[in-house]
Amino acid sequence: MIKDTYNRTHNYLRISLTDVCNLRCFYCMPDEDYDFTPEARLMQVDEIETIAETFVRLGVDKIRLTGGEPLARKDVGDIVKRLSKFPITLTMTTNATLLHRYIDILKEAGIRSLNISLDTLKPEKFLWMTRRKQFRAALDNINLAINSGFHVKINAVVMKGLNDNEILDFIKWTKDKPVHVRFIEFMPFSGNKWTSNQVFTWKEMLEVIETEYQPERLKESPHDVAKKYRVPGHQGTFAVISTMSAPFCSGCNRMRLTADGKMKNCLFSKGETDLLSALRRGEDLELLIRKNILQKARGLGGQLGKDFKKLDGKDIENRSMISIGG
Repeated sequence: MIKDTYNRTHNYLRISLTDVCNLRCFYCMPDEDYDFTPEARLMQVDEIETIAETFVRLGVDKIRLTGGEPLARKDVGDIVKRLSKFPITLTMTTNATLLHRYIDILKEAGIRSLNISLDTLKPEKFLWMTRRKQFRAALDNINLAINSGFHVKINAVVMKGLNDNEILDFIKWTKDKPVHVRFIEFMPFSGNKWTSNQVFTWKEMLEVIETEYQPERLKESPHDVAKKYRVPGHQGTFAVISTMSAPFCSGCNRMRLTADGKMKNCLFSKGETDLLSALRRGEDLELLIRKNILQKARGLGGQLGKDFKKLDGKDIENRSMISIGG
């Protein structure tokens, strides 16, 4: 097993397949004309398979494919099929706009759960936030996934003054649809112009929800990042990922692999380990993986501190969200 100095076991790997995305969400991709990673610097299909196999050998039993938009990668079908042979739970995070092209492949590969990013239920706001007219495609494919038997989680980044007034609309959605909404506190990354006064906290979200509903807290596992709730009588559920106001680092079991093959032991870590170059040089990946994890901070990459209100987003040393992987 892969353990850090705080005795946390790491069995969950998130692999970014590409930093390419067909949307331009401002909190994720800083610029419209983004300088995407050249293909030669990306992990190739065989390399993804080899690196993933190393992690699985070390105890990883869950892999999530992310991006960018993972379905924007032309060979995603091949990647999914190869990874599906490992004894793991394979999942994916997507914006769903291209999902109709690959849904049969995902089902054949044994993927049963999808996290789908959708920050608003209003078409005009979606266009403003993503700079692309793809709201109907996303919503249609969310319904396609539900009707095809996938467990669908909706990831909604909540920002004060932007979409916090839609929280009750998302909760209403869970009444008659088996959607599982996850409200995410706005987090700082390079170029996303984060400020603390944009953060709409877990407790503020609950206060809004409790004006109309009486949600029940659900049981969580030690590795859950989300605080889970259900409104009695609703088919779906909701949860809050409270990274900024109530971090959950003590139970962290996650590792990240960027599309260019860099391992990050935390979403907010400054340091990275270049596994792809090491693989191409024939070096021992296991040694590098273990060394990377032993450098993991107790929480939040050692950068954010306990009080997010005192944090200046400009002081964060990290990549943009699009280049880390969701």
